[in-house]
Amino acid sequence: MKFIDRLTKIDRRIIYAILALVVILPLVFPSALKVKPMKPVEKLYEAVDNIPEDKALLLDCSYAPQIKAEVEPMAIAVLRHAFGKRKKVLVLALYVQMLGLAQKALTQVTEEFNSKAQTNIDSIIYGRDYVFLGWTPPPLIPMLGMGESITDVYPADYYGNQTDTLELMQYIKNYNNIGILVCLSGSAIPKAWVMYAQNRFGLAVGVGCTAVSGADFYAYYQTGQFSGLMVGMKGAAEYEELVEENLEIKEKRMASEAMLPMTYAHFIIIFFIVIGNIGYFIQRRRK
Repeated sequence: MKFIDRLTKIDRRIIYAILALVVILPLVFPSALKVKPMKPVEKLYEAVDNIPEDKALLLDCSYAPQIKAEVEPMAIAVLRHAFGKRKKVLVLALYVQMLGLAQKALTQVTEEFNSKAQTNIDSIIYGRDYVFLGWTPPPLIPMLGMGESITDVYPADYYGNQTDTLELMQYIKNYNNIGILVCLSGSAIPKAWVMYAQNRFGLAVGVGCTAVSGADFYAYYQTGQFSGLMVGMKGAAEYEELVEENLEIKEKRMASEAMLPMTYAHFIIIFFIVIGNIGYFIQRRRK
């Protein structure tokens, strides 16, 4: 019985050391965890995959630095998917502090594709294949205004170019030319897109959100107001899995690699909870 007594009195420093070990080792020696994509993520993937050639993907990167770890992998996965399928892309952010994160994701993915391109046709060209619209305050203005005219709301893009002179903007005029909006956010912004853009203009809306926001958004997915839904790190990993499996784009999978230490950490916590409870009930039975 001394062994059982020891189990109930494990030094917490030992638990913390084991926990640190199982988190740090997968980060030092990264490996992608294979996950099974769930229906909400598959629906979002299909919605992006089925954007007609004469329409574009509108990507709202309205995620703040504090949720970057969860949501940035979603932005990168969606951009890889869109560029891999040669979809036209418009990118914006509804708040100014998010512009740098949106540009970072765009730069990373365009460099990945252009480093392997052999010709101009294979390359991802700014103005032809994608446009970074930037930011126009307040959020209500672009949500409603782009239903009438995108270039009126964004007369100049993030880099200062006149948007009506860009090749892509010659035929992407308003929401009629948008296949789907994908909003990546940790706040209530996706609900606003439904209220102002979907209800008034019929814009299809897909969402990537943090894990804590997922409970609020599943109802919108179930009613069909969201065409698809990615929730937290697992949702991002599922989308990465679909991109690699269907398009054979084998790049660094940030979410899938982060899932491994998270999984190990949860197993360790559950293990010690079970051990502690076993020891407790044995001691109570002896008494």
